[in-house]
Amino acid sequence: MPRTIEEGFVDFNENLKLLKSESEAIKKHRASIHSCLKNKFGMNRFFKTGSVGNGTNVNGFSDTDYFAGIPTENLKENSASTLTAIKEALQETFPSTKNIRVDSPAVVVPFGTVASEITEIIPADFLKTEDGVNIYDIPDGDGKWMNASPKAHNEYVSKVDKKHGNKVKPLIRFIKAWKYYQNVPISSFYLEMRIAKYADQESIILYSTDVYYIFKNLLDGELSSMIDPVGVSGYIEACASQAKKDDAISKLKTALTRAEKARAAEEKGEIKESFEWWNLLYNEKFPSYYR
Repeated sequence: MPRTIEEGFVDFNENLKLLKSESEAIKKHRASIHSCLKNKFGMNRFFKTGSVGNGTNVNGFSDTDYFAGIPTENLKENSASTLTAIKEALQETFPSTKNIRVDSPAVVVPFGTVASEITEIIPADFLKTEDGVNIYDIPDGDGKWMNASPKAHNEYVSKVDKKHGNKVKPLIRFIKAWKYYQNVPISSFYLEMRIAKYADQESIILYSTDVYYIFKNLLDGELSSMIDPVGVSGYIEACASQAKKDDAISKLKTALTRAEKARAAEEKGEIKESFEWWNLLYNEKFPSYYR
């Protein structure tokens, strides 16, 4: 039986969600990391953040992020030195785990064989509670510290998602899926904030239409930095370097062309052709026209 395009996106969203088997594997790793950081750095809070924590993950690609609250006196003034110290402690604790490394603002621990088992530890210095959310300092990638508030960002996304009948988190997931399937070097956090801000200004969400317009807006804006919509983290950058931005913009142009052709086919009633264009955009991972 043929699907509509909207049904295709709904089914795609289900395919992109986290598998239970991955979630069980993640739980086993958490206790070991918790024990290490508590013993060696006096860690006093440890909580999941990022896409796996707020429901915008992509199955098989999104890693698992944790904020590790560490007392100020156990941190170094240079955030890069703090990351190195945590990396070395985790290497000592997990000697058989290869390629534990720093990737600011986190230390990456590549457990398992799938991306969702990769764990990123972000050292966090609690600063204050403001408007009901905790504000932390985390590494800024340049040896300094910057403000961050996972709860504030999650609440912002959830508020916009609720406004649109729970259609915004899937929309974020669709753009992230393109990022992963086409190896596009754009920050997931940047995409999440950009899409939430875009959706907050819309009156209705239609997946095929809004995926197209998000690609268009990203390209028209040339992936420029954005002001944090919740006012915590200052400017949010799209890419880690100009070379990565150039690569991402090139891939955005291709994605926009394919999304445009998919929409044009849908408007002509050529639904099967539209599915083919979406499938090309998503590197052969989009649901088929027939169930």
